[in-house]
Amino acid sequence: MFEKIAPSRFARLLLVIAAAGSLGACSGMAERLDRVGRAPDLTPIANPTAAPGYTPVSLPMPNDPGAGASASSSLWQQGSRAFFKDNRAARVGDILTVAIDITDQADVKNQTGRTRDSTENLGLGGLFGLETSVVGQALPAGYAPAAAVDLSSGTATSGNGTIKRSEAVRMTVAAVVTQVLPNGNLVIQGRQEVRVNYEVRELLIAGIVRPSDITAANTIRHTQIAEARISYGGRGQISDVQQPRYGQQVLDAILPF
Repeated sequence: MFEKIAPSRFARLLLVIAAAGSLGACSGMAERLDRVGRAPDLTPIANPTAAPGYTPVSLPMPNDPGAGASASSSLWQQGSRAFFKDNRAARVGDILTVAIDITDQADVKNQTGRTRDSTENLGLGGLFGLETSVVGQALPAGYAPAAAVDLSSGTATSGNGTIKRSEAVRMTVAAVVTQVLPNGNLVIQGRQEVRVNYEVRELLIAGIVRPSDITAANTIRHTQIAEARISYGGRGQISDVQQPRYGQQVLDAILPF
């Protein structure tokens, strides 16, 4: 059950929502007006761990990571793929290359149909003898108890649904090791921005990788990243035109129709 809202309270609620939408609209409008005649600014290079909303990753770890100690006099480093030096990322601040090759296709089609017809007839031979009494006289002329009830119904339902999606993203991006977990896995985060004319395309990637999955060329595939977060989008004049107006977005959020 919905709580009944007084008209005055509902009006105040609409004013608060409109004011909030206006503040967001003014902020976005000021930002767009500030970009008139020039390309959008690129994001400054900064420490990813100092960015707002950054949260260190904490996952269940084994009691004993099992990292055996190598002899101090040995020339061979445990886990190395080169005799003299291992060039793979292993410490905080190291860089590795992530190869992204996403090719997803989905084609789903559903169709349902249902039809039902029913007819019911119910007749009475007599009205318990009341048809000759005062009650029967009150009935309209031509009343026939044998055709007292006559019901018929028919329903038809038809539904069709189609989903067709095709996505392809192929590129490489350099990521920085931001954290080393107790079991040796690496937390990485990378960001790439490319500005073409008045449109900025940005690629974000983050996740957890195993050092053993990193190749000798210091590269890794996106399919080998656990808890992967990949975002590819843009901002600029073309992206602004593709967004609905602020008023339309507010109405879509509050109108129940």
